[in-house]
Amino acid sequence: MNATLFRHGINLWPPFLFAGIHVSRVSADYRDIEVELRMRPWNRNYVGTHFGGSLFAMTDPFWMLGLMNNLGRDYYVWDRAAEIEFLKPGRGTVRAAFHIDAPMLEEIRTAAADGSKQLRWFDNDVTDQNGEVVARVRKQVYIRLKPQARAGGVSDIKADAAV
Repeated sequence: MNATLFRHGINLWPPFLFAGIHVSRVSADYRDIEVELRMRPWNRNYVGTHFGGSLFAMTDPFWMLGLMNNLGRDYYVWDRAAEIEFLKPGRGTVRAAFHIDAPMLEEIRTAAADGSKQLRWFDNDVTDQNGEVVARVRKQVYIRLKPQARAGGVSDIKADAAV
């Protein structure tokens, strides 16, 4: 999907729209994504800072989406696990950036070439306007080369059922 169209569409997606989450940049190749969370009266918590669920949501789909768009249809790519550490109260506009580079993609393709599942952790900092870290988020993504894409096109339905 065209990255500009994707960015506009996801910004209108109700969970992001109503949480104040805004995707400010998606590179044409989906390797660089920037997201911000704007403080709004409806997304503050009881003490007037960013709701933790919104901080988490702003980082949720982007490693998976970036990898899916770079690895292509020959791979299963799923979010598998996640964790967040809140380091300081978030106020104002906070930001997170995602970067996928060519060596990372090559490493993933090499590790997954035999069809084995790859569980890879990705880290993100959510920062405030001063560049201070508000939260640290870790996402684990499941990656596996589909059976029909493996050398020789051998189908291994049983192995893929263990996703």
